[in-house]
Amino acid sequence: MSATSSTDRALRDAPHVVVVAGPTATGKSQLAIKIAKELNGIIINADSQQRYGDLSILSARPVPDEMDGVPHKLFGDLGPGESGSAPEWAEKAAGEINRAMVAAQLPIIVGGTGLYLRALMDGLADIPSIPGNIRQSAEALLEEIGQEAFHARLKNCDPVTADRLAPGDTRRLLRAWEVAEATGTTLSEWHAAPASPPLRARYHSIMMMPGREELYDACDTRFQNMVENGAIEELRTFLRTSGSLEMPIMKMLGARELAAYLSDEVTLDAAVAAAQTATRRYAKRQVTWFRHQFHSDMIIDTKLSEILCAQIFSNIRHLDGIEN
Repeated sequence: MSATSSTDRALRDAPHVVVVAGPTATGKSQLAIKIAKELNGIIINADSQQRYGDLSILSARPVPDEMDGVPHKLFGDLGPGESGSAPEWAEKAAGEINRAMVAAQLPIIVGGTGLYLRALMDGLADIPSIPGNIRQSAEALLEEIGQEAFHARLKNCDPVTADRLAPGDTRRLLRAWEVAEATGTTLSEWHAAPASPPLRARYHSIMMMPGREELYDACDTRFQNMVENGAIEELRTFLRTSGSLEMPIMKMLGARELAAYLSDEVTLDAAVAAAQTATRRYAKRQVTWFRHQFHSDMIIDTKLSEILCAQIFSNIRHLDGIEN
């Protein structure tokens, strides 16, 4: 048997996995639950913020009533001081997919963290963690010499990465510098290295992509609802009992803005407005990523309806090997 036919046969025998992806606040969780209820599925989280066990309101993590009896995996699996990586998440997700298949359940990945999805579906280089002293040294250098000079220095050691980054993109510039310093290998070289996904599967991808005005309105409304449902008290209790501004969890959308309100630096209205702006900007970046770097079998740009859901269920049922 040829290598090509062996590969084709392995792919035919690989499990089906449904992926419900798209920007934040687009109703991905609701659709995933509908699919799971209809087709005996389990839901596997692919949202980096919803992996934290703390600040469940601020991360919009589903509560038991919203889960509607559907098993949910990889929600709340990180502590506030942990920074989960995409390759680490992908390995966990692969394990959940395998367990779902053994239980004759349909795995449904839901979330908007694009790097997580790429790590699972295509594979990523597992870049080692960056030591704290290197991170601090990079930040000190940036502060000392400024954005333009820092960008120029990065261009000397990693021109490929530097050429695609603006001097003002300090977060990504720092990341590229830290990786090169810590590993001796540039970020562009890591990304160019061959990578294998953690398991072979047949992915059926559904992307939620409403229009910009509808998306931004949804972002604003959801954050306002978080505040009304207790996000401020949740954050106040967390910071008072077990948290600090330096923890990775505080990169969560809205966390630093509300923390500024709690420390009397800004008014509540200003904090909410700033958090809503940050959320819209994040959603805009997600839209760009999904449009250019994610293959979708189906794009949903309208509100869910019974007719649309029935069409989605039918599409999944017609996949080869789906029994439900």
